[in-house]
Amino acid sequence: MEFTEIDYSVADGVATIVLDREARMNAFTGRMCDELVSACDAIDADDAVRALVITGRGRAFCAGADLGGGGSTFDARGREKAERYGEVNGVGRDRGGVVALRFAALTVPVIAAINGPAVGVGATMTLPMDVRIAGASARFGFVFARRGIVPEAASSWFLPRVVGISQAMEWAMTGRVFGAREAHEGRLVSKVVPDEDLLDTAYALAREVAENTSAVSVAVTRQMMWSMLSASSPWEAHALDSRAIVELGRDGDAAEGVTAFLEKRAPEFPLRRTRDHTDLVPRWPQRP
Repeated sequence: MEFTEIDYSVADGVATIVLDREARMNAFTGRMCDELVSACDAIDADDAVRALVITGRGRAFCAGADLGGGGSTFDARGREKAERYGEVNGVGRDRGGVVALRFAALTVPVIAAINGPAVGVGATMTLPMDVRIAGASARFGFVFARRGIVPEAASSWFLPRVVGISQAMEWAMTGRVFGAREAHEGRLVSKVVPDEDLLDTAYALAREVAENTSAVSVAVTRQMMWSMLSASSPWEAHALDSRAIVELGRDGDAAEGVTAFLEKRAPEFPLRRTRDHTDLVPRWPQRP
């Protein structure tokens, strides 16, 4: 689709999504949701992409839902129940959740470079991303209780698993906005860097993945790690690990990885994530 609210590009194995409504501090809309889903579809179909960096245009990452509708912004009455993304439990799906679950299902690692405010859906959409790096000026807020609604984007599942239940409850119950240092101390972000170093830091990590790893190994590892967060026993992980080791261990990427190491050269992995071992791990998250 034609992108008007995000900017999408690919260079040197790394895709970039820029939330691109600078005049509205990149506030989230239904159109932005559609464009993010389409960009993710493009990434999953493109073997040239090895990692994704997502950031915001200008002084904000995403200031949350666009509140231009005033007091009726969150009132779904009168709208079509089953829109583009259908229903779940008899109601139209929350658009923040549509985006969050699409990020969760990606087959490449996702790195959030959080510049400025990331509030509401601007914060919750980052939770399924694999690494969150904050610029020093970043600010976060799970502000839903202050707007008379509840956390969305499946964040009641993601947030406690990312930061722990106590920290998740404090941020969600108060709805207060907090800075990058608190986000780091609470394990919401992996590191805080000067604003001017934010994108360089994110791209350095993305390039490390793109230049040194097997795309299939990374895709399978990502699915394994996230899906095992809700496993009832480590035996489930052991069973999955055992199958994956057997399947991948006898294929071309494993042979190339060992050979390249012994020959002290960069690997040239032959497998492609769009075609090889795509059914090795059940796709996650599975829709009910």
